Amino acid sequence: MSYTALYRKWRPSVFDEVKGQDSIVKTLKNQVVSGRIGHAYLFCGTRGTGKTSVAKIFARAVNCEHPIDGSPCGQCEMCRQIGEGASLNVVEIDAASNNGVENIRDIREQVQYPPTAGRYRVYIIDEVHMLSIGAFNALLKTLEEPPSYVIFILATTEVHKIPITILSRCQRYDFKRISIDTISERLHELTQAEGMDAEDKALRYVAKAADGSMRDALSLLDQCAAFHFEEKLTFENVLDVLGAVDNQVFSGLYRAVLSGDTAACIRTVEELIIQGRDLTQLVNDFVWYMRNLLIVKTAPDAEDMLDMSAENAALLKEEAEMTKAETLMRYIRVFSELSGQMRYAGQKRILVEIALVKLTNPSMEQNMDSVVQRLDIVEKKLEEMPQTLESLAAAIPSRPAGDSEGSRASKESEAEPVFLPRAEYEDLIYIQENWNKIIRAMSGAVRVALKETGVEPAGEGCLCIVCRTPVNFSIINRDNVLCELQQAVEKLCGKTLSFKVRLVESGAERPSKYVSEEELNVIHTEILTED
Repeated sequence: MSYTALYRKWRPSVFDEVKGQDSIVKTLKNQVVSGRIGHAYLFCGTRGTGKTSVAKIFARAVNCEHPIDGSPCGQCEMCRQIGEGASLNVVEIDAASNNGVENIRDIREQVQYPPTAGRYRVYIIDEVHMLSIGAFNALLKTLEEPPSYVIFILATTEVHKIPITILSRCQRYDFKRISIDTISERLHELTQAEGMDAEDKALRYVAKAADGSMRDALSLLDQCAAFHFEEKLTFENVLDVLGAVDNQVFSGLYRAVLSGDTAACIRTVEELIIQGRDLTQLVNDFVWYMRNLLIVKTAPDAEDMLDMSAENAALLKEEAEMTKAETLMRYIRVFSELSGQMRYAGQKRILVEIALVKLTNPSMEQNMDSVVQRLDIVEKKLEEMPQTLESLAAAIPSRPAGDSEGSRASKESEAEPVFLPRAEYEDLIYIQENWNKIIRAMSGAVRVALKETGVEPAGEGCLCIVCRTPVNFSIINRDNVLCELQQAVEKLCGKTLSFKVRLVESGAERPSKYVSEEELNVIHTEILTED
């Protein structure tokens, strides 16, 4: 006897064996039990989610002589005939190869004759979106008012191609992708029934690679079992068959990208090619890996959202702290664009290498996220410099005393006194004295930009940050930055102050000398005394 593929051998024969479509199964079972059976159904959803299987089960259930809780009994004559494909009551049509008006006319002629046995004639039209416009129009009238003994079940993976006139005449059921947990449990059941020794980790990876399709999962499992015949199916064996890559390789590749080591990235790609790994799968899995990093970095309780062990989750958390969310989003963008190009590319390796060069050299791109990453790199280099700005300033030879003192005296003489209420004056002086400490509490390029600014009063409970360059103004004048600055002041100084920003060119304004109103009162008192 010839070998039967797993997805054919284990195709569901009753509703209870259908996995991942509980709401649809319950609705159809209730219709069979209550006798409220419609005349036209539309099953839509991605591949391998059970559309055709449910259609066949439903066709047997409506003709079954002794249905059990809405499911076919599998023992009566009608169930056996339909299951063997010997019944004229159930007609399966592939619309991909029978999509003309003539094929629909044949159906219209056949529906005129009632079934010789059983209660219903069921027409299952698979891939119905492949029908021509003329065929759809020919089907309309029959689909709207068929004989009472006729049921149409239309199945499609591209529901957007179905005319609205057809949709309005059918009960629509959307088959959702099957979860990884559900597929993994089903694979575990089948491997035990088949006497196949397999690791849970291997089955779970197969379920993940199936992308929500039970049929794809069974086909992949069949392929892996054939390659490692009479061996235990391990996680490494699955990776070998599917051409996939382990997370350790992604971790090393990610760290090489962060360090800007282009050579290490290209060597990794070369090693994977020598091992026979699929580059398209590599790109898709690396995007998924970086997506997990982004979730760990931005979402609270991300461990519950990730399907991985505690050790891998801890490693992800460590790597997520190595860079910013904006940088991760740039990495994902570059590789997502690459994933779309790989499908039709003749030189996939070159495209992958170019993408890695982009990741390790953000200066090659002009996007905003690459500019932010370049600013971060500059900031890290500044922080790693052995000398601070103060030490560098101290190392510069001083100018002649006469010049510096004269210029300082001239500036002070030009300063105009500005009298402030006592509270505003105290806030200003306090923030000016602690300005360097507040700057050190900020992060990113903001800290560098704030080092070249000053602070001036802007009303009660508000201070204005004075910027001398447009670049610093554009970095600081953002709502999130001002909010972060306000929080830093509250934390370090215990004061609740708001901030705004203004740009002024160097030397464009005369300096101001801020004085408390108490000093103004003293001046007035002295003048009155003299009079």
